[in-house]
Order: sequence, then C-alpha cells, then structure tokens
Amino acid sequence: MREHDIYLMIADYMRYKHPSVIYRFDLAADLKLTMGQAAKHKRLQHFRGYPDLFIAQPTKKFAGLFLEIKKEGTTIFLKNGKLTADQHIREQFDMLNDLANAGYKAEFGIGFDDCIKKIDEYLAGH
Repeated sequence: MREHDIYLMIADYMRYKHPSVIYRFDLAADLKLTMGQAAKHKRLQHFRGYPDLFIAQPTKKFAGLFLEIKKEGTTIFLKNGKLTADQHIREQFDMLNDLANAGYKAEFGIGFDDCIKKIDEYLAGH
C-alpha cells in the first residue's frame, strides 16, 4: 500500500470517527509540479521534511498532532536503536523533533493501523 492510499483511508476515518476535528494533509511531495511551481514551492517552505498530516486539535499537553506517515515496513530506527541512514527520514526526524520542542505531539506513523492508533490516543488525551 502506498502512502497516498494511507492518506485516503485516514481522511475517510477522520470524517467518520472524528467529524468535528480539523486536519490537513501536506500533499506537495505527492504532486507532479512544473519546474516553476517546484521552485516556488521550495522558496515558500521553511525547511524540508514537513510532516504529512496535521491535526489541529489542542489537548492539555500539546498544541496539535503532526504525523509523518510511512507505508508498512518502513524502517525508521535500526535494530541497534540508531536512526536509519536515509537522508530524507533524517530530515523528517529532525523536523518532528523541532515540532515536538515547539509544543506539538510529533511522530512517525507506520502504516494505517499505527497512524489510527496514534490519532485516537492523541484525541483521547493520552
């Protein structure tokens, strides 16, 4: 299953299970942009690695939830606990840390089930 398929399933789930919660997906990485559009998009961004999903629902502990969505089987950490050598995942990891330091819950979600679990736990205040 592709990440985009997971986005669609999460959007359907959110509309059904949490219809009053505001959320937004960042689809720019999934789009085929012209060179001009890509240059403009790059110029408008603060840093690379912005997460795929933002849930704009504050809790007592966090200002909102950011999820970087990965397909099932994606390796973030090696067996020794170290971050993978993949540069893109490292950029995303750094962005998630920056967002966490700014008061947001920010983490990777691996596959649909993991993402839903993290969303539901966050919205329940855990």
